[in-house]
Amino acid sequence: MTAIFVKVQFIPNCPYLQRLPPIDKSVFEIDSRSAFNERCLQIFQYQYSGNPVYRKFCDLLRRTPQVVKSVEDIPFLPIEIFKTHTVVTGQPPTSSTLTFRSSGTTGANESKHFVMDPNLYETSFLTGFTRFYGPPSDYRILALLPSYIERGDSSLVYMAERLIRESGDPSSGFFLNDLDALREVLNAPTPHKTLLIGVSYALLDLVEAGPLNLKNTTVMETGGMKGRRRELTRTELHVILQEGLGLTEIHSEYGMTELLSQAYAKKDGHFETPPWMKLLIRDANDPLSPSVEGRSGGINVIDLANIHSCSFVATSDLGRALPDGKVEVLGRFDYSDMRGCNLLVGG
Repeated sequence: MTAIFVKVQFIPNCPYLQRLPPIDKSVFEIDSRSAFNERCLQIFQYQYSGNPVYRKFCDLLRRTPQVVKSVEDIPFLPIEIFKTHTVVTGQPPTSSTLTFRSSGTTGANESKHFVMDPNLYETSFLTGFTRFYGPPSDYRILALLPSYIERGDSSLVYMAERLIRESGDPSSGFFLNDLDALREVLNAPTPHKTLLIGVSYALLDLVEAGPLNLKNTTVMETGGMKGRRRELTRTELHVILQEGLGLTEIHSEYGMTELLSQAYAKKDGHFETPPWMKLLIRDANDPLSPSVEGRSGGINVIDLANIHSCSFVATSDLGRALPDGKVEVLGRFDYSDMRGCNLLVGG
């Protein structure tokens, strides 16, 4: 049996790491903390001036370019705002704008992310993936993302489809609900390393279909039970997957609809970011203050590739900063839709 391939809209003939406009290209040339901080301040000013939603948020907090002198002064837009407002910098979306929607499970409003330049998104995820794992062409890439595929407007499916095309292995592809076909491919020999990207509940379904003893294979979970199973801690999930798949480690991907970049964890759910992205921990009780070192708090994300939307986002996730600079993602705020700043509601 063969994999299911999903057709996704792409800019035709978009080469890997193609030439980008200077303002976009400079994001991927960051090579130091000082360069990152300098670029943060430049992009903050650009987004303050060109993003009406973000500017209103900053004005209500009295965090204008006149008072923002360091990265620590930059306000982080609550991620819930993407559910109620059009968050773009520069020109408004058109009928040709690529639009991603979040995969909500509660019937609440979905977030929308308007991607003005798909080339920028592709450059971000291809460069980030290669930085941590090497070229996609080194892999047979298998994607088990049924709930995302069923939606048809998922940024994760877009990313996985491009990685599959870059792999060039004829057995690479998507698997919807046909676990027998996936198991057959996993057991088939290949000259390449294998990467299986899967949503958590579907990987558990794969394990329950029978144990596997995978060789030369990386399994990367993207999180999410999507209402299909009870929630597990990442540690519980990884133990089950390790035992059922015959692996010593399970990898993780941390990304979201509202961003263009991803963090990866190769071990223990400890996430690293590419040079143009950073995960910060804020005080759980004061969204405008950093967390005390060693304590858990909300996760703020700086994603400088998200230049034409908002690069400074306060997520609904809990995390803890680790001594080595990595971040452990602990879960979500139970009250995420109620939490945070309501300054823009109804605006």
